[in-house]
Amino acid sequence: MKSIQVGEFKAKLSSILEEVQKNGEYFIIEYGKKHKKVAMLVPYEEPKKRRKFGQLEGKLKIPENFDDEVDEINELFYGKSV
Repeated sequence: MKSIQVGEFKAKLSSILEEVQKNGEYFIIEYGKKHKKVAMLVPYEEPKKRRKFGQLEGKLKIPENFDDEVDEINELFYGKSV
């Protein structure tokens, strides 16, 4: 990761972008006499593909009694039947 003053950044923008693209270099851009950090230039990454909602539709079968409560399980969780 390299730090660079805004003036130098403006003057060398093309070569900096080339370095970011080829080497994956990160740059912190500083501004003013106190070298206040104001921005960071990072390599671009393609976003990951989003998952398709409902991709398992028709492939799974949920039994009719799926939501039925079982007293034995309720006792394990709550200590008695609900």
